[in-house]
Amino acid sequence: MGAHRARGVLRVKSVEQSIRDTEAPEHRLRKDLSALDLTVFGIGVIVGTGIFVLTGRVARDLAGPAVALSFVVAGIVCALAALCYAEFASTVPVAGSAYTFSFATLGEFPAWIIGWDLTLEMALAAAVVAVGWSGYLTSLLNSFGIHLPEAIAGEGAAFNLPAALIVLILTAILVAGVKLSSRVNLIIVMIKVAVVLLVIVAGLFFLNVENYTPFVPPAEQTPAVEGLAAPLIQVLFGVTPVAFGVFGVFGAAAIVFFAYIGFDIVATAAEETRRPQRDLPIGIIASLGICTVLYVAVSLVVVGMQPYSTLSEAAPLADAFKAVGQTWAATLISVGALAGLTTVVMILMLGQSRVLFAMSRDNLLPRSLARVHPRFGTPARITIIMGVVVAVLAGLVPLSTIAELVNIGTLFAFVVVSIAVIILRRTRPDLPRSFRTPLVPLVPILSVLACLYLMLNLPVETWLRFVVWMIIGVVIYALYGYRHSRVAHVPETGS
Repeated sequence: MGAHRARGVLRVKSVEQSIRDTEAPEHRLRKDLSALDLTVFGIGVIVGTGIFVLTGRVARDLAGPAVALSFVVAGIVCALAALCYAEFASTVPVAGSAYTFSFATLGEFPAWIIGWDLTLEMALAAAVVAVGWSGYLTSLLNSFGIHLPEAIAGEGAAFNLPAALIVLILTAILVAGVKLSSRVNLIIVMIKVAVVLLVIVAGLFFLNVENYTPFVPPAEQTPAVEGLAAPLIQVLFGVTPVAFGVFGVFGAAAIVFFAYIGFDIVATAAEETRRPQRDLPIGIIASLGICTVLYVAVSLVVVGMQPYSTLSEAAPLADAFKAVGQTWAATLISVGALAGLTTVVMILMLGQSRVLFAMSRDNLLPRSLARVHPRFGTPARITIIMGVVVAVLAGLVPLSTIAELVNIGTLFAFVVVSIAVIILRRTRPDLPRSFRTPLVPLVPILSVLACLYLMLNLPVETWLRFVVWMIIGVVIYALYGYRHSRVAHVPETGS
């Protein structure tokens, strides 16, 4: 039956075909990455907006000091999904991450939906983080007496020039090669992790034990969970929406989940890894483990330094040190945040370009977009196009809490990958698996349930936006992808 199995929307592209496609000269990516590069990539994108920005917001509005527990909950959910990703990434070392995994198991249409979903996730996240980067840059320059005109920087800017420029600079680095990108990333990650460790160690001297009481504040109704901002699960079960308490801890976990997005992007670089079977599982699991420890430690320090109700939303770490008179630390943290957000933007764009590259190679998008640059060995066309799109978005979109929309997309991808692991074990038990998810099907099932539960804790308005984006994706697939799909026209035994 091969590729002609189900001529319809559930036609499957086999693992062997996916791997063969990586050898086509015009679509061959250069293999330059090691396990260390992948771990640093993971830390580079995970340690960013979540730790520098979200900590204060969710502690103040949803969880109180128990935000540390929210980070643990989100970390456990990610760990379950990471075990599933690690098996897939080492078995199918092909660009595209969840898109490619879905195509090999669930079929073309589910794969398209996941690819479309990941495109939204990474483009919006990169643009919004670039705006956050611009905000930290403006703040840092202000502290040195340099004031950028409000028309080109800040919340009220007509066009946010620093945000657009950083995106274009990073686009050029990404086009120039993944090894250069990984070297730039390594330097920045070292600065960023040093700043995070500084926060933890220096903050210990300014802890006030009284700020931890009550650790889980009693549940209460607040403006933060009114109307369409109410968590869907509380609306579905007719519960009066509340913040804090146990509901608050899980509601916060659904939002701080944004802080962990990144280990899945490690899987998108599978095709550029020297020894993917060994290095990908190490990169995915190591980056996730290191970041969970850092997050819990930082969140405990920040809520110990300042009462949770007074934490700032824009720059909670820096402002917590200002509140105890340590402005030198606040300046250093701003530098660390700038470094942190730089790598987040770069790696989100790297991940997005690889997903679109894989979709174009399958003709679900124009195949000409999948051409690899003859000198740099990178998908230059797609990288430049998406760089310009993200730069325009970053210039025009005011910084808003888009984290929830990114989260629902990522959790949806995690659900699909977890289901796909079970399916591939049944349909292709013969495939060599250098890393095997333990306790299948238990771990993937727990991953699905945990991700769905966090999705239900996201606001109603997030679900509405997500549904609209998915409907647009279905229309594009019906009008272009379904008709042009390479799998529909190439026999499985062919190339």
